[in-house]
Amino acid sequence: MDSIAIWFGETLGQYIPAELVTFIVSLMPLLECRGGIIVGRLLGLPLATTLVFSVLGNILPIPFILLFIKKIFAWLKPTKLFGKIICKLEDRALKKSDALKKGEFVGLLLFVGIPLPGTGAWTGALISALFGVKIKKASLAILIGIALATTIMSLLMYGIL
Repeated sequence: MDSIAIWFGETLGQYIPAELVTFIVSLMPLLECRGGIIVGRLLGLPLATTLVFSVLGNILPIPFILLFIKKIFAWLKPTKLFGKIICKLEDRALKKSDALKKGEFVGLLLFVGIPLPGTGAWTGALISALFGVKIKKASLAILIGIALATTIMSLLMYGIL
């Protein structure tokens, strides 16, 4: 993941402002705010600027995932082009759902907040939507999880730890 974030930072950073690169990387699944913080640091942004653009980029897709992903999956599943991909995404999300079974709110918060490969807001929102977690509860847990992941990554990337 680090190498992908660094590649985006070095490639896009030549053509567009560092803040926008940080925002774009934070929008992407798997990279999210963790990748955005890596890119912000790489491109020399101050911590506060990096935090703002990383968190905004990471939060933006979450309501859309929570509200529409089931409908989108149902629409794309019967197609030859996307059917297998959708099944794999659903299976992957359901395999990672053990954290949710042990306490919906705290499990989701920790799943999103602990910066490990395959975890994060995108996958957390997908799992929440597939399990029918109430949107308010999922949104709050994901927001707090993003704050936790952002704090951990900031401490590591900006040399505070």
